[in-house]
Amino acid sequence: MDVQQLDTQRLMGMAEDVSVQAPQGRTTRRGWRVLFFAALTGAVAVMLGFACYVTSLPTHEIAIRQPADGIVVLTGGSSRVADGMDLLAAERARRLLISGVRAGNGRVDLSRAMPEHQKLLSCCVDLGRFAINTRGNAVEARRWASERGFRSLIVVTSNYHMPRAISEFSHAMPGIDLIPYPVVGDQWRSEPWWTSGATARLLLTEYIKLLFAEARIRLNAAGLLPEAEEDGLFGSVPARKPAVAAVH
Repeated sequence: MDVQQLDTQRLMGMAEDVSVQAPQGRTTRRGWRVLFFAALTGAVAVMLGFACYVTSLPTHEIAIRQPADGIVVLTGGSSRVADGMDLLAAERARRLLISGVRAGNGRVDLSRAMPEHQKLLSCCVDLGRFAINTRGNAVEARRWASERGFRSLIVVTSNYHMPRAISEFSHAMPGIDLIPYPVVGDQWRSEPWWTSGATARLLLTEYIKLLFAEARIRLNAAGLLPEAEEDGLFGSVPARKPAVAAVH
């Protein structure tokens, strides 16, 4: 075989290699384009969803005119408990549950903080100490409502937290009528949320938590993600009515 034939075979082999690699290269580039546009679409969807979430948050507290059987206050934000007690004093419900009370906080602290409500604290307030997150709040409130035969609840929590709270409560107790009472903090009245880095981070974090909560709830409803009864609770809840908060 002469040199010309060897060169011809070598060129033909190189052409075959190029013809094989070219489609693979095009496929790889096409795959990266698909991933890029999918990520871009997802980012836009998240941004639009966040915008809808933020614009839907109430900036002023509402008046509750429809009475309910009970009130559930979720701890964790300023003035939530005080607003819940005001609703109880206005006879918007018969009893109140403060869900998620931490160790070291109790009835004496409530009496000192709200001396005007001592009578209500001694007769009509229950302390729930087992919930460690919003999911646990929903379980704790469901058991409290079931033990007392309540069919309607006023849910008291911060305005930014209300969408996730209602999602968790609706999932935990679909047969209960829920009336949201969003508490609006002072920062919402004093300045727009986008001018405060701390407030913006708080809203974004809460929105992400809301997305994960709704995804988990939908997977559970489809039978793809079973949930344990004790999820969101610290330890186990005794099979008895919660102790009535009394002033000592």
